[in-house]
Amino acid sequence: MTDGWIAAEQVFDGQTLRARCGVRLEDGHVAEVGQAPAQATPVSGCLSVGFVDLQVNGGGGVMVNTDPTPDGLRAVAAAHHALGTVALMPTVITDAPDVLDRAAEAAMAVAGSGGIMGLHIEGPHIAPAKRGTHAAEFIRPLDTRTMDVVGKLRRAGVPVMITLAPEAATLDQIATLAQMGAVVSIGHTDARAEDVTAAIRAGATCGTHLYNAMSQMQGRAPGAVGALLNSQARFGIICDGHHVDDAMIALALRAAGPDRAFLVSDAMATVGGGDSFDLYGQTIRVDGGRLVNSDGNLAGAHITQAQGLRRLVQKVGVPLEDALRMAITTPAAVMGQGHLSQMVGRPIADLIVLEGDLTVRALA
Repeated sequence: MTDGWIAAEQVFDGQTLRARCGVRLEDGHVAEVGQAPAQATPVSGCLSVGFVDLQVNGGGGVMVNTDPTPDGLRAVAAAHHALGTVALMPTVITDAPDVLDRAAEAAMAVAGSGGIMGLHIEGPHIAPAKRGTHAAEFIRPLDTRTMDVVGKLRRAGVPVMITLAPEAATLDQIATLAQMGAVVSIGHTDARAEDVTAAIRAGATCGTHLYNAMSQMQGRAPGAVGALLNSQARFGIICDGHHVDDAMIALALRAAGPDRAFLVSDAMATVGGGDSFDLYGQTIRVDGGRLVNSDGNLAGAHITQAQGLRRLVQKVGVPLEDALRMAITTPAAVMGQGHLSQMVGRPIADLIVLEGDLTVRALA
């Protein structure tokens, strides 16, 4: 169907869930959201635009780090699009400098097409003590080489998120990145709360996978977790039942709400692909729903945004409207891409239907 009205039990319009609502299609795009006429084609479940994910390391058997090419980014985006995520930030993690150079060139070639928003640079400017699965030999302080790459991307109009540890950068560097229009996100850090707060004052506006790979909140030492929660910064969070306890997600949401907290998958190549892949010369494999490296440590996530949203609602107890804002509206706003949460003007291929059990299917 490319023209006419579709009526759904609920429609998420980017901000609110609207009951007994519909959308009017014209030439395969949404032309209007409103009260559907009696002759509209009925759809069961909740109709929405697809998900937005700001941290996607891989998918469809492809890792951004190992195939930092236009075709590689397209393959990752296509794998996630088939699973309900229609806009994403391919994420290149800590690696040799030329890997970042190639990923940036690829992002400049394909950003704005195929659901590829821009580029998320996660590392190598992180704390060795909080590196997680990132390779230690590539970690280094923020330098002119990375600053130049970010500048080149921004001059080309490519959205950029850069995850760094405050102890690996100066406040002037953070301010410069923010002035370029990059979203500076605090992550993989062992910094004190006061240093995280200083980075936020300098221009950082986000936190990367709250709780994971950062100094924890304690009674006399708030750490990065406490500093982020006690600020106005937004932050991503992984909801897979492995990275963060559901009760701690609920706690963060009571502190920040769905307009600051947003869902990320931290997905690796196994999403939409096989059950293992190689990274840094190691085999990463799925083990009981967890992705682990050869040491048995968590190495990214084997989850989609759709599955994360389902857990938010069914296990954490988040209302569906708030969960949709966390999976669509807030991440779009983080990157200044608010149109990605809107239905009007979107092609039918960007629409999804949430069934009663919150499984996801494409409308088209």
